[in-house]
Amino acid sequence: MTRDPRMTVETFIEGLDGETRRLAFAEWGITVEAAGWPLDVGVAIRDGLLRAQAHVIGPDRIDPHDLLRWNRQVPFVRFAHTRDGEVWIQGDLPLVAVDPVQLDTFLGLLVLSVVQAREAAGRADGERAGDTVDDDERV
Repeated sequence: MTRDPRMTVETFIEGLDGETRRLAFAEWGITVEAAGWPLDVGVAIRDGLLRAQAHVIGPDRIDPHDLLRWNRQVPFVRFAHTRDGEVWIQGDLPLVAVDPVQLDTFLGLLVLSVVQAREAAGRADGERAGDTVDDDERV
């Protein structure tokens, strides 16, 4: 009997703490707390990979050299930044490796990496890492 990685991922995500949702066929969303504020993780099966990505922090909060160093320290996940300096994390796991233990490791590394980056950004500028917009400016 061949196992269906999509069902493995779906069952795993449904059992997670935090807010989870099915967005489309083979696409899910997960919201968890990371360093004191929400982290919205998109998860999708594409091109033989389980892919995950999330926005980490706004521009000019983390030195890009730190991102490069962190990328060499953790398997499966890596930081990237946009032209405007927004920092994202993304990861890929081959579908042949998808089982509950590997999913837990993969998503755990992603969230832990975000927490560490947000905490480092908060220490660097004396603010909580999630404070990118004043409460009065929120829409």
